[in-house]
Amino acid sequence: MKDRTVAIIPARGGSKRIPRKNIREFGGRPMIAWSIQAALESDVFESVIVSTDDPEVTEIARQYGAKVPFVRPPEISGDQVGLNPVLKHALNWLEMEGGGRPSFLGCIYATAPFLRASDLRAAFDRLNEKPESEYVLSVCTFPSPVERAMTTNEAGEIRFMWPELRLTPSQALSECFHDAGQFVIGRATSFLQQDSALSGHCLPFVLPRYRCQDIDTPEDWEQARHLFSALQATSAS
Repeated sequence: MKDRTVAIIPARGGSKRIPRKNIREFGGRPMIAWSIQAALESDVFESVIVSTDDPEVTEIARQYGAKVPFVRPPEISGDQVGLNPVLKHALNWLEMEGGGRPSFLGCIYATAPFLRASDLRAAFDRLNEKPESEYVLSVCTFPSPVERAMTTNEAGEIRFMWPELRLTPSQALSECFHDAGQFVIGRATSFLQQDSALSGHCLPFVLPRYRCQDIDTPEDWEQARHLFSALQATSAS
């Protein structure tokens, strides 16, 4: 029997810093539409499901080809709720009402306009090639060594966070990654048993920095919009 793989796109209605962020127009369509398109075009997932508490998000998600078979409960729809309770709720619903628990779950962020279908295919293939691994997470590198990070002291003066490393050559410092905020694909049982992908055996899927942009603040949004336009123009030329 073929392994069943399902995508979940968490997309609650509320957003304080960027109101209605998940369905706000971006690049000519609602933001969430880009994530839905990448998931559908990847041919990795049997179903692409949006988990939301919001009727307008539901309507738009269905318009762009996703399924919305349940309403996310209020207790896991607040801005302080983490990702895992939302995924566990979706997996439990699938097991009880949606044809059984899938073997693999892909969590795709609703604000990932730079995500490509080819990324999802390659990441899923990588996970399949490593049966001892539980997840694969989209990441990208920091643009400069994190060991050179600075902060301010109580007097407001700038200081190195790790002054003992200030003279260490850059090439001697470790390469570090951060979450690219695009997707995590994993084994369904691992999502149910653990609180985070980094709690288990997690592989990195490294994306280029020019296709990574966190979108949490209005400044992030503007930067992403300009980057998206530049990439679109490059593709068209």
